[in-house]
Amino acid sequence: MVLVWMMMSGGRTFLNPRVNSRYMKIDEEPPFPFQDVNLSFEERVEDLLSRIDDDEKIVHLTFSSIGMEDLGIPPYDWWNECLHGVARAGIATVFPQAIGMAAMFDPTFLFEIATAISDEARAKHHDFQRKQDYGRYKGLTFWSPNINIFRDPRWGRGQETYGEDPYLTGRLGVAFVKGLQGDHQRYLKLVATPKHYAAHSGPEALRHEFNARVSKKDLRETYLPHFKECIVEGGAYSIMGAYNRTNGEACCASPTLLKEILRDEWGFDGYVVSDCGAINDIHDGHGLTGSPAESAALAVKNGCDLDCGLTFWHLEEALEQGLIDGATIDLSLKRLLMAWFKLGRFDPPNLVPYQNIKMDVVDCPRHREIALKAARRSIVLLKNENGILPISPDVKSIAVIGPNAADPEVLLGNYNGIPSRVITPLAGIKKRCEGHVQVTHVKGSGISEPMDSGIEEAVQLASDVDMVIACMGISNEIEGEEQEDGLDDREHLGLPHAQDELLRSLQATGKPIILVLLNGGPISVPWAAESIDGILEAWYPGQDGGTAIADVLFGDFSPCGKLPITIVRSENDLPPFEEYSMNGRTYRYLKKEELYPFGYGLSYTDFDYSGLRINKTEVPAGEPVLIKISMENCGSREGADVVQVYLEDEEASTTGPRWSLVGFRRVSLVPGERIDLEFTISPRQMSVITQDGTCIVEPGSFTVHAGGQQPGPRSQALTGKTVLSRAFKVTGETLQVNY
Repeated sequence: MVLVWMMMSGGRTFLNPRVNSRYMKIDEEPPFPFQDVNLSFEERVEDLLSRIDDDEKIVHLTFSSIGMEDLGIPPYDWWNECLHGVARAGIATVFPQAIGMAAMFDPTFLFEIATAISDEARAKHHDFQRKQDYGRYKGLTFWSPNINIFRDPRWGRGQETYGEDPYLTGRLGVAFVKGLQGDHQRYLKLVATPKHYAAHSGPEALRHEFNARVSKKDLRETYLPHFKECIVEGGAYSIMGAYNRTNGEACCASPTLLKEILRDEWGFDGYVVSDCGAINDIHDGHGLTGSPAESAALAVKNGCDLDCGLTFWHLEEALEQGLIDGATIDLSLKRLLMAWFKLGRFDPPNLVPYQNIKMDVVDCPRHREIALKAARRSIVLLKNENGILPISPDVKSIAVIGPNAADPEVLLGNYNGIPSRVITPLAGIKKRCEGHVQVTHVKGSGISEPMDSGIEEAVQLASDVDMVIACMGISNEIEGEEQEDGLDDREHLGLPHAQDELLRSLQATGKPIILVLLNGGPISVPWAAESIDGILEAWYPGQDGGTAIADVLFGDFSPCGKLPITIVRSENDLPPFEEYSMNGRTYRYLKKEELYPFGYGLSYTDFDYSGLRINKTEVPAGEPVLIKISMENCGSREGADVVQVYLEDEEASTTGPRWSLVGFRRVSLVPGERIDLEFTISPRQMSVITQDGTCIVEPGSFTVHAGGQQPGPRSQALTGKTVLSRAFKVTGETLQVNY
């Protein structure tokens, strides 16, 4: 049991961290200065550092920190995860996978989700402390969020990201970081760790040896902006380096990324942690050094402070060989110790309010309701032929078919916690239909393998009902992080063959079919887009995903999710996976027509946009632009839509995006309700990135597009609507602006 004992002396308050006699000295000894809460954190860090033996300092630069018995400090493990809920630490609320939360296009609500996650993390941490359980996944330093750009839909870890757009990713990343770290003026609630810095998005099988070749333009235009926002605006106190090299430099030992950009340019004063085993990769995979000692020294000298691995143990050899000096090691350790003080690790609960969060917040009714709301808001309605959705009350029998209908694991994605309950699509549909619609179920096929008589049984069942709901897609059997069996990235973007054959057989029955897709990375279904009546994208929707799916299917909730990614027609429309140039990738640089565009999603009601206004038609370089637009729910039911603002540079002096998202807002309106909205386009958003990476605003013509979708012929074809557009000019001389 952790006992907090306060001592008063001369008006000063001290904390004696009595954590069992195993981790304390005799009570009568005077307190140490690092326990004096009246001293600055900097002074306390210096005092604690001075009390750590030189031969122990190196051990404290690895993720599993040993205890210091003579100082009353128990062990601490830096490794924790909370991508979409507290992960790997027992029962916790499981929210939709990150890609699904991105589909909400709602930073305010994501902040609420992150706040709920950090409440549970704090409560669980202090409960583990009381039980003297200092193991992995039980601390306060969390390696989330994953804000890598989902540049290629084949990447198995794209499900962990907020999609393909740097602006959307930045706004969501900042909200998530702030929700995790809290807003106390002195203490951090948790430490958030945006990852994986930088230019990292597969291929998974090569990540320990891969060199991402990225132009300075692409680096500044696509791969870095959201990281900067999370650090500078979000205030993230930690950042994780990637496994790969970027332009020949190991990301976890890169002087360009860690020194020049992160610390010197962005002013980052927190700590850098390596991805797990990445320091070992410097010599073993990338071949940049000849030994573990050289790799460890290279990483620390360039600004990596914490090793998720054991390679930093070789810093002792590096010291002996003169590869690094003690002052450099001390600097890294200071950054880590500062995190402990910012988290209030040595301070009493009356000073650190987060220590008083009780365990009853974990998996509480309010958090369950937030998870359900998130699952509802994340669902994207891709197709609704002849108003097949919501399901008519005239439907009296439904067959729920497919491998994802009744599998609870498929709802959870990866890096997940353990929910106390899971509602599958089948369970959610059955509960919603109880007493008035007959619901039957067969699996029909596995995720990737056919089943004996599966199709025959499914077709027979479908022939006897009014409607079929096909719950299909993929799972972490097919996509995910690097695995020994190689099932991580995807070669093909369509439905696995067994499911495709099943779906075609069901369609041949002539019965109305609604396809519900559960997946992380996008699934390209061009045949289904032409042949199936209704299609929902449900992602990996979390613990109450089945309830949310049923709510949308039966019209209890009007879908409002938007795609945070582009769904291409085929992997054949993509550049080579290993190519990190943005040419031909994402909605900003597409060359071929997409199946479903970024920002697309239908609703059960109808929204009208009008009155797009710009405050100036001529804007001096370096000044912002204010735009206004009116939005009205002209349909028959309450609903929400995401207002999207895109900027197109008509006369850029260098190649760049077709257009870029520069503003968005999720707005809910009742029928007949109208609202006026304002957005500001900053000079940075009007800038172009030159080939040498310089950020400039130059004179020329721009077009603003605004509405419920992105501009472009495919969006118009799918919705039957066009966005509003207005032109303005930037005048004056070319101006370099702060990136």
